Amino acid sequence: MAQDSADWNSDDDLDFQIDNYQSSPPSSPPVAAVTSSDGLFATLIDMGFSTENIARAIEEHGPNADTMVIIDAISKYSVNCEASSSKSKTIDHFLAMGFEEEKVIKAIHEHGEDNIEEIANALISSAVTDAAKEEVAPVVKEEDDFDWSESDDEKYANFLSSDDERVTDSSPVNEDKLRSLKIMGFSELEASLALERCGGDVSVGDLADFIYAAQIAREFDEFHADPEEQKPSVKKRRMEARRESRSSADDEPIRLPIPMIGFGVPNEPGLITQRSIPAIAQRPPYFYYENVALAPKGVWDTISRHLYDIPPEFVDSKYICAAARKRGYVHNLPISGRYQVQPPPKYTISEAFPLSKKWWPSWDKRTKLNCILTVNASAQLTNRIRLALEAHPGEPPESAKKYVIDQCKKWNLVWVGKNKAAPLEPDEMETLLGFPRNHTRGGGTSRTERLKSLGNSFQVDTVAYHLSVLKPLFPSGINVLSLFTGIGGAEVALHRLQIPMKTVVSVEISAVNRNILKDFWEQTNQKGTLIEFADVQDLSNEKIVELMQRFGGFDLVIGGSPCNNLAGGNRVSRSGLEGEQSSLFFEYCRILDVVRETTKKMRRS
Repeated sequence: MAQDSADWNSDDDLDFQIDNYQSSPPSSPPVAAVTSSDGLFATLIDMGFSTENIARAIEEHGPNADTMVIIDAISKYSVNCEASSSKSKTIDHFLAMGFEEEKVIKAIHEHGEDNIEEIANALISSAVTDAAKEEVAPVVKEEDDFDWSESDDEKYANFLSSDDERVTDSSPVNEDKLRSLKIMGFSELEASLALERCGGDVSVGDLADFIYAAQIAREFDEFHADPEEQKPSVKKRRMEARRESRSSADDEPIRLPIPMIGFGVPNEPGLITQRSIPAIAQRPPYFYYENVALAPKGVWDTISRHLYDIPPEFVDSKYICAAARKRGYVHNLPISGRYQVQPPPKYTISEAFPLSKKWWPSWDKRTKLNCILTVNASAQLTNRIRLALEAHPGEPPESAKKYVIDQCKKWNLVWVGKNKAAPLEPDEMETLLGFPRNHTRGGGTSRTERLKSLGNSFQVDTVAYHLSVLKPLFPSGINVLSLFTGIGGAEVALHRLQIPMKTVVSVEISAVNRNILKDFWEQTNQKGTLIEFADVQDLSNEKIVELMQRFGGFDLVIGGSPCNNLAGGNRVSRSGLEGEQSSLFFEYCRILDVVRETTKKMRRS
């Protein structure tokens, strides 16, 4: 995890560098050669480069050389070497700060392990140099900036939450692809086998899909290790899914519509008001299941087959609000008569964050943010952006613009000052996702927990648009079975639609999320009954029947776990659900089957 306890570009450090140079200038080149280019020298010092390398580069290229030429020259002075055991503490120190091991070793070799200041300057210089080059490092190289609060298996899920929800690879070198796959959490053996089977011409995203398909097939084998654990109906369903998943590795990924507006959205043309769904799924109770749109191959086929062969409705929330969120929804809700929840969400970045207009560069053309992530960019990264821009007092070169825009898109950075790009705060994420302000704040919830909860939540305005058809159907209120909806996105959507919730039975493994939902329930003065279960294993078939008889049945079964689920590649973080990446979906199917069968019996009686 990157640590930002030390600011290596503070004014004190700059004074130290200048004083050190004046008291002990390098033997070559002569001082006169340097003082003739005081402006250039000062600029490079301010960027954090070492005085020796600056002087050497100016001597080589002349005092009138372009700043970018000097920076490129400095970057070439580092050479490869192996770190000795005596350097391990120094290496560990800088690795903990988030720098790459190879660059740390180079800097120690050049400056000596005792020159901590010079090593730090060299490492920061390297980061700025990378920003200035025409070829910007692949997205996955910035992994060092992650403050991971989640398991390794969730890394790829978070990358999938970017604008394209996939990681693309711009390097033709197989070693880079291997490194990228290892950063995502795959083993070297898995990465090597995927390259061998798929060839070196495919992208990192396709390689990852191939590995996930193989993992899913293996995990279904493990799923059946103890046949007594599951009842026959669930076992049969999983056996079918096992065969489907094994054959899905060779399937083409599902083709997503362009634009991704499902049956229509409020701000775009192309409204559809009728569709055909199988007769078995036409009658209530209603159900609604969400998953990430760009799932591994075969996943959406499996989901649809187990939810009565209903095709998914794919929607990107950027057509409804100011942030993208590509999701698929399988449901049997009516689609005629949908309306937008009020007040409508802010549609662009400038509308959502009007104070940022003053500092927004003319060359940053973004009007929408990418999908909200469960992690934020580090202070180290935002400092690199500042340094890259401050190196050019006027208009930055195209290479610097490209680097900055790429990072701003990836990390959803907004402009809060001159050359100052900053990550979103939790309350800003709440607004973008349609939650009330301070929805996740308080009650002992840490900032990291808030980010994680928000990154894995529903986009409330999108879900509310779909659920709006329920208001005329349930004027006196609705009974809801809410499965894996985290911080209560479904409940907030129903509340904003002013649909009374007579009963909500919620299942959520996270104590933090359960407390957030409970606080929302109390603060909004809900008149109905809220019952929370910590583990889906506690919601047995018998318990479901008991609850339905007690409250008169369920009108809506809503669920999904937008990033931490089958598509996200998560296998361990939901330990209360035994860590099986497919178990949430199959538990949803099991519970839905019980609800629908019990509803039929209750109607007959």
